Amino acid sequence: MAKLIIVDDEKPIRAALRDILEYEGYEVDEAKDGEEGLDMILNGSYDVALCDIKMPKLNGLEVLAKVSEAEKSTQVVMVSAFGNVENAVEATKRGAFDFITKPPDLNRLLITVRNAIERAKLVQETKTLKKRIYKLNEIVGESEPIKKVKDTINRVAATEARVLVTGANGSGKEMVAKQIHEKGSRANQPLVEVNCAAIPSELIESELFGHEKGAFTGASARRVGKFEQADGGTLFLDEIGDMSLSAQAKVLRALQENKITRVGGDKEIKVNVRVIAATNKDLRQEIINGNFREDLFHRLSVIMINVPPLAERKVDIPLLADKFLHDIGNEYGAPPKELTPDAMTYLQSLPWTGNVRELRNVIERLVIMCGDTITLEDVKLYA
Repeated sequence: MAKLIIVDDEKPIRAALRDILEYEGYEVDEAKDGEEGLDMILNGSYDVALCDIKMPKLNGLEVLAKVSEAEKSTQVVMVSAFGNVENAVEATKRGAFDFITKPPDLNRLLITVRNAIERAKLVQETKTLKKRIYKLNEIVGESEPIKKVKDTINRVAATEARVLVTGANGSGKEMVAKQIHEKGSRANQPLVEVNCAAIPSELIESELFGHEKGAFTGASARRVGKFEQADGGTLFLDEIGDMSLSAQAKVLRALQENKITRVGGDKEIKVNVRVIAATNKDLRQEIINGNFREDLFHRLSVIMINVPPLAERKVDIPLLADKFLHDIGNEYGAPPKELTPDAMTYLQSLPWTGNVRELRNVIERLVIMCGDTITLEDVKLYA
């Protein structure tokens, strides 16, 4: 059942609206002024608030502003006898779902409430989904090396600084990039990922910057590149050490001027993108070998984060294994399985050359192949 609150200093108005809404099957609470209403909204769980504008203590626009600041999923519908354009525009600017004049048209009121409830549900579902994704991208571990990584992420996330993430394959570089994005001011904007090692060198420029129709054989239509797709958000250039020198030059220009040009085009396109790059290579050695531009390296490495291999933080294996057991159990719709203490100890003794990715694969294999309790013999057989 949807839950609503009526915030109005006129008792007859509250009573009339309550009768209408309860008849429609909604659960309804009342607040006699803006201050009481705000307190109930912030500490309660309401789908919709019907809020008057002219009230003692806090007016309706002040209540609306504070609800928006708190990022509640509650949708605020302003209901006021002062139905002028100025009030309606101001309410919309502050995040009101709708503006209805008193006395309200019954049909419009009910339609607005139904639509606001649907919007509230969507907002709540989005928040829940984001929390799940955030938990999936959580960097797990309490070892000193991983604590240092987490601390750096927390420091750099709120800035616009470019970050270069280094580390072996499977160590969790992508997780670091996602955490920086999700904890930063661009979290509600797109995170666009490009695996530079997986794209042929002759196509990387088209992938990054897009192309115009007829730019080359097979370019049958205009294509928007990753820089444009990430506009306002974050572009994650994974395995940037594998990028061709010609593409590196264009990326450098894009970082310097915040402009790109599509392949086959001559129009400059402004982009506002935060770039996070990652590599498993020693870029300083690649510079010496002539495979990577030194000026691009310095543009990318304002902040450097090195993700340690799993072999250097084996103390984190029990925490990682427990997380993977729960994650995989959720994926399969089953309760998480357990590892016996000697099985866990054996996991900690293995070399883990494939790092965290290899550990997750092993845990998934054990979940599929073993019973509710995973023993030492199971681990020796399937790890």
